[in-house]
Amino acid sequence: MDTPEERLAAVLENVAAAAARSGRTADDIELVAVSKTHDLDAIRRVAEAGHALFGESRVQEAKAKIPLLPGRLRWHFIGHLQKNKIRAALPLFELFHSVDSLEIAQQFQRIAGEEGHRPKVLLEVNVAGEASKFGFAPDKLQAQIDEVIALDRLEIVGLMAMAPLAPEPENSRPYFRELRELRDRLERDAGVGLPQLSMGMSGDYSVAIEEGATLVRVGSAIFGTRAGKKWSPAGGEDA
Repeated sequence: MDTPEERLAAVLENVAAAAARSGRTADDIELVAVSKTHDLDAIRRVAEAGHALFGESRVQEAKAKIPLLPGRLRWHFIGHLQKNKIRAALPLFELFHSVDSLEIAQQFQRIAGEEGHRPKVLLEVNVAGEASKFGFAPDKLQAQIDEVIALDRLEIVGLMAMAPLAPEPENSRPYFRELRELRDRLERDAGVGLPQLSMGMSGDYSVAIEEGATLVRVGSAIFGTRAGKKWSPAGGEDA
């Protein structure tokens, strides 16, 4: 499987198989093709193969790319969003996966009000307590959930998490299960609907689906690795 089209087809087959194992269908899972750092040609090839949902993690890169690609494509923001980038990001993305603190949520609320937006967001949870990752600690989110859901400009539709890097996909399962169980507790205790669970990446998305993921974020398994290069608006990519 040497082309993005072939790799996309293989990922979609795996998504369908994992969905079946969890008692669902492929239609219950949305695949976010993580296009960050990848060039326009690769994204167009995946789009021409029939895929429409892509994920970016840098506002400046997305702002340059999106106008050059088909208007039918849909865009999710999947990275850590700095407060000073919220205003520029709001019109670009239909869903933000990574509202990772009450402070960021409050900034979204303020700026969305000023700009007339009502963004859909996921609350990022640091399920493993890793110092290198952003996100609500599970107990802190439980303590602050009423304050978060009171922010009336935000449509909070679910939770997101990243499992720690691990050699085997199965190692990620406890973290995905923890996120699902946290979602269930929040729905019960706070009386809020959180239908979306964004979890699972190229190495472990099948396990995430088995544990209830509704969104999986898959980059290298579709686009391949970038070998240290990054996309740039001037020439397509930089070394």
